[in-house]
Amino acid sequence: MTTFQMGLTIAVCTAATMLTRFLPFLIFSSKDQQPPEVVQYLGRVLPAAIFGTLILYCLKSVTPFAGSHGIPEAIAIAVTIALHWWKHQTLVSITGGTVCYVLLVQLVFA
Repeated sequence: MTTFQMGLTIAVCTAATMLTRFLPFLIFSSKDQQPPEVVQYLGRVLPAAIFGTLILYCLKSVTPFAGSHGIPEAIAIAVTIALHWWKHQTLVSITGGTVCYVLLVQLVFA
């Protein structure tokens, strides 16, 4: 890939990302216009569905009969839940759980 092609690729990806991020705000920018009911429904249910999918994906290879028996995963999940109950900040709880898991796997269950 030439430098021009790389720059063009980055520009197109940036424009597409910005369009998909800004378009809903442009469409529903009027104060009296509300998003369709299906959009409101998806806004309510998708966060929980995405987190559920993420949890299943992260735990799919945990085997309680081998290795660390899922102990670091269970501790990290408990830390994530505790942080979320305490702070009610999604990024804090995800970051805290991830850091806890990485530290456990690298230092304790190595």
